[in-house]
Amino acid sequence: MKVLMVTGDKRFGQGHPRHDLQASAVEKLVVLYVGRGALWPAVPQEHFDVVTAQDPFWRGLFAWYAARRGGARLNIQVHTDLSAAPFFRHILAQMVLRHADSVRVVSEKLQKQVQTMGVKAPTHVLPIYVDLSPFKTLIRLPHEQKTILWFGRFEPEKDPLFALSALKEIREADIDAKLIMLGSGSLESVLRIHARELPIKFPGWQDPKQYLATADVVLSTSRHESWGASIVEALAAGVPVVSLDVGVAREAGAIVVPRSELARAVIEVLKNGTRGELKLSLPGKEEWAKRWRETLI
Repeated sequence: MKVLMVTGDKRFGQGHPRHDLQASAVEKLVVLYVGRGALWPAVPQEHFDVVTAQDPFWRGLFAWYAARRGGARLNIQVHTDLSAAPFFRHILAQMVLRHADSVRVVSEKLQKQVQTMGVKAPTHVLPIYVDLSPFKTLIRLPHEQKTILWFGRFEPEKDPLFALSALKEIREADIDAKLIMLGSGSLESVLRIHARELPIKFPGWQDPKQYLATADVVLSTSRHESWGASIVEALAAGVPVVSLDVGVAREAGAIVVPRSELARAVIEVLKNGTRGELKLSLPGKEEWAKRWRETLI
């Protein structure tokens, strides 16, 4: 099977772990970047059996054009919460998905969203591949102060400022807890200003494993998630996660509560010493590659 993949990630190519895994499952994988500076590139002059796009929006529209032009099947991948898409993008996604020959989604939640859009093509659920072995074998380390871990981009959709509000409420409940926020982004300077009188550390982007080893709970304040690798990794390490109903949180085994209950739920976890458990069954590397190939058909 010869596959043309339309991507918006300039790093996606030979040497990229996910690229190499997908390339191993097909006869040939050609990657075409569609994004800033290349909104409508030339389609390679060769025959492909399948054209697949990594999202159902502008790149999905381009993939639809490329597939019909070359007589290939159209496969659309959905990694993002379609309910959070602006009106125009939602309509565009609906149009593209209704013309797909097959669809791959990364969670059951997204599968339901796609099905409510009137999509008739087979829709396959295949999570993002994550090597969980380093997290499942993580050794938990003793620590004196209760530790809350938050990690992600410091951007409005991740709502990192709400983590500070939650910490204040938690400490007002007489729990001596600190917050570690891994990441960076446009809100970092604002976060640092509001965190001046709170026990909060900003290590930047770091390998989360060393912090999961001493975390008592992971707090996710994201308003939307495409999937939620950080949630899955934390639960695999045995760290409980308190989250809104975003991405794969509910399926994975996180403690899912409304926004107004996030701090209260963290307080309960810290008081009870709750352990996290990953309830989502994820395929290994070879099985994932096999199933990914099947989603293209």
